[in-house]
Amino acid sequence: MIHTQLDVWKKSIELVKEVYLCSKRLPKEEQFELASQMRRAAISIPANIAEGATRRSTKDYLRFIRISYSSLAELDTYFVLVQELNYIRKEDLPIQLLISVRKMLYRLQDSLSKQLV
Repeated sequence: MIHTQLDVWKKSIELVKEVYLCSKRLPKEEQFELASQMRRAAISIPANIAEGATRRSTKDYLRFIRISYSSLAELDTYFVLVQELNYIRKEDLPIQLLISVRKMLYRLQDSLSKQLV
């Protein structure tokens, strides 16, 4: 399947855009640190979904989906950090979008795992 047809890829692209918007609100001194890390983690999610979708084996595909899931956990950690540092309020973060992508990745990961059995 072409990755651009996957709902989880589309939703994760949406998450990347939202992360870029909210990371612009970080203090200037965090633009090259925390903002950069948040953006990289977010970008890694759809990038790894795309790379995995092009692999010829389910095992490889699953490996890249797990990497995407890990990047999502990393991004979730940055969301906690920016809240704890009082840089961005919880309601101004795309948390529901992150949760949605997490659920979709989990379902895809589960489906791929079952194919390997």
